Amino acid sequence: MSKPPVSSSAARDALRAFAPKFVGLTDEVLFGDVWERPGLSKRDRSMITCAALIALNRTEQQVGHFQRALDNGVTKDEIIEMITHLAFYGGWPVSMSAAKVAKNVFEGGDKK
Repeated sequence: MSKPPVSSSAARDALRAFAPKFVGLTDEVLFGDVWERPGLSKRDRSMITCAALIALNRTEQQVGHFQRALDNGVTKDEIIEMITHLAFYGGWPVSMSAAKVAKNVFEGGDKK
């Protein structure tokens, strides 16, 4: 069995009683296996995940993953550059939304 994630988010903990199997798969497969694979660094995985969440306009998930990216060595400037770059590929509105989320995360706001 894979090891559990280093930290558990409040959002996942709140869902645990409601959807225990889903949260278990998140903990054990996604964060316990996929994120631990040696093919990419956690920093690279964070960059890829954040880019996908920006392009797909998944603002609720961006909160935790922007913080995870910072914890994994991605700089604030790199996240801002990613948001700017993706405005031309994912669309201006998704980057505007991501910029607001990132600003809030960088200022110590909403931590999920």
